Amino acid sequence: MAFLKNISSSAQTDHELVLSYRESGDLKVLGDLYQRYMELVYGVCLKYLKEPELAQDAVMQIFEELVSKLKKHEVENFRGWLHQVAKNHCLMQLRTPKNLKTVELSPLLMQNEQDVHLNGVMDKEQNFQKLEKCIAALPEEQKLMIKLFYLDGKCYNEIVEITGKAWNHVRSSIQNGRRNLKLCMDRKESDSDSYRNRSEESGVQKSI
Repeated sequence: MAFLKNISSSAQTDHELVLSYRESGDLKVLGDLYQRYMELVYGVCLKYLKEPELAQDAVMQIFEELVSKLKKHEVENFRGWLHQVAKNHCLMQLRTPKNLKTVELSPLLMQNEQDVHLNGVMDKEQNFQKLEKCIAALPEEQKLMIKLFYLDGKCYNEIVEITGKAWNHVRSSIQNGRRNLKLCMDRKESDSDSYRNRSEESGVQKSI
């Protein structure tokens, strides 16, 4: 992890560096700011991507994203915003075709016990198809919010900009959408269990 050892020498606060970069576009200023949190970003990436090499690549890719993203967004809390950017980047990496069937939703749904219920629902293509159907059945606004946040990897602030909705409204819609997904997946799992039980009973009767 030698690439993490560079320490920012700037005495400016995060907010001052953010403003300075937005005004000047100086990559050295952005580099000074980013170096303060490279270890944090690496930890987030390693948590989701699991492999050190992939995490290191992601750290570099996220810096490249910041070059444009930091100019587009008003960032008050850089550390928190960067954490969300890193998380969203990793989730998008996990949604590439080669990873689609093995990725778990646990990184997406960590906020409450409803989220825990959905852990691993993408482990199998069949379950992923159920999830897609449940998302399609959501009310239009919840469907949009869920797709933007989970499938497109947008952060709350980006969704606010896209939809024009208030931040609290976006958060509420995502939470309600998550809850409805849980209920829908519960029903589909119950239906699948009932179908399997009927099939087994029918098979037993035929063999008698």
